[in-house]
Amino acid sequence: MTVRPLALIAVWLLAPIAAAAQDPPRAESTAASAEASAPKATATTGGAPGPRLVEPEAFRIGPEDILDVQVWKNNELSRVVPVRPDGMISLPLVNDIRAAGLTATELRQQITQRLSEFIPSPEVSVIVREVHSVKVAVLGNVKMPGHYEVKSPATVLELIARAQGLTEFADRGRIVVLRQNGTTTTRIPFNYRKVAEGSEQENFYVRPGDIIVVP
Repeated sequence: MTVRPLALIAVWLLAPIAAAAQDPPRAESTAASAEASAPKATATTGGAPGPRLVEPEAFRIGPEDILDVQVWKNNELSRVVPVRPDGMISLPLVNDIRAAGLTATELRQQITQRLSEFIPSPEVSVIVREVHSVKVAVLGNVKMPGHYEVKSPATVLELIARAQGLTEFADRGRIVVLRQNGTTTTRIPFNYRKVAEGSEQENFYVRPGDIIVVP
């Protein structure tokens, strides 16, 4: 008399297991559920973002630079010449031609055009052998104030480092860069503290004739 009730209880207990075996949960739903319940991860970096740099402008030739001008298959016209203080260079046939303010490509095009009046289809190359025209002054509360030649693109922060850094009296929040634009002078603020800490302020490249003033 007790067999039947026990059998019914066993069937009642085993019914959910059988149903689960016939209709297993979908992997996609399980994964989606786990993803939904998991805490959202946020992107992190190893430190504060670095200062943003504006790409330097193309190098433009200036006084005192040394240029290697080669005319293919014509050694008589090839020369290594300095750029004079007036910005000119002297070459055979071409005589005086302005180099200051031009890129090497622009100067090559002008020399090619001038030589084409004398020889057919001249092949000219212009290489800047030495850079002496880019000078930047670092003045005020730095350990070694003075004028520095810049051989390759350099930032304000790098020029301050070349001047052996700031003194203990330097006001890091009031550094300015004086930049000559024709007949006017532009004051560009440079917050040393914020740039060193990696703020969004631009750590920009210096230009020929810039004066970095550290009060």
